[in-house]
Amino acid sequence: NNLSEGSQMELYWDALQKSWIWEELHRARNYRPAFEYGLFPGLAFSALERYLLRGKLPLTLKHGKPDHKSTDIASTHAPIKYPKPDGQVSFDVPTSLYRSNTNHEHDQPVHLKLRDPRIPELVNLPKFAGPEARYCPARVYEYVSDEKLGLKLQINAQNCLHCKACDIKDPTQNIEWTVPEGGGGPGYTIM
Repeated sequence: NNLSEGSQMELYWDALQKSWIWEELHRARNYRPAFEYGLFPGLAFSALERYLLRGKLPLTLKHGKPDHKSTDIASTHAPIKYPKPDGQVSFDVPTSLYRSNTNHEHDQPVHLKLRDPRIPELVNLPKFAGPEARYCPARVYEYVSDEKLGLKLQINAQNCLHCKACDIKDPTQNIEWTVPEGGGGPGYTIM
C-alpha cells in the first residue's frame, strides 16, 4: 500500500512541476530572500525582479536560516497578550476546527510522533516556553498538568489541519510529521 502512495506522490510532484503554480512560484522565489539585505535593497530587488526581469533571473537567492532556528529563547521576550476572539474576524479554536471540517478516523496510525518524548518537558518548555502550544493553529499540542511530572505535552492528533507548522517550526526538530491516511484531515466545505 505504501508503494502505491509513494507512486501517487511522484505523480503529484510531476504534475505540480508542469503546472502554472510551479511557474508562478518560480517567478516569485527571490522576493523574500531579497529582504535579508534590508528593507530598501529588498524593495529595489523585488521591483527589478518583478517588473524588469519577470522572474527570469538565472540565480536563486538563498533564504537565511531555517524557521526552526529562528525561535529565540523565551526569556528574551515578553509574553504576548492576545485579545479574545470576537466571533466576527477572529474565532476560538473549537469554532475554527468545526469550520475546517477536520475529520480523522479514530483507528488510523498516529502521524505525529516525537523523536525523543523527553524533549518537550526538558528543553522546549523551560527554554522556549512550550512553543508547540502557540505555533499550532489547531491546538494539537497542549501542555497539561500531570500530578507526578508537572506539565506534560499532550498531542491531540485528531485536531491536525495538516499545515506542517510543527514540522517546520519546532526549535528542536523533535516532531516527526508523516503523511496521514488518505481521506482524513481538513475538508473546508463550509468556509
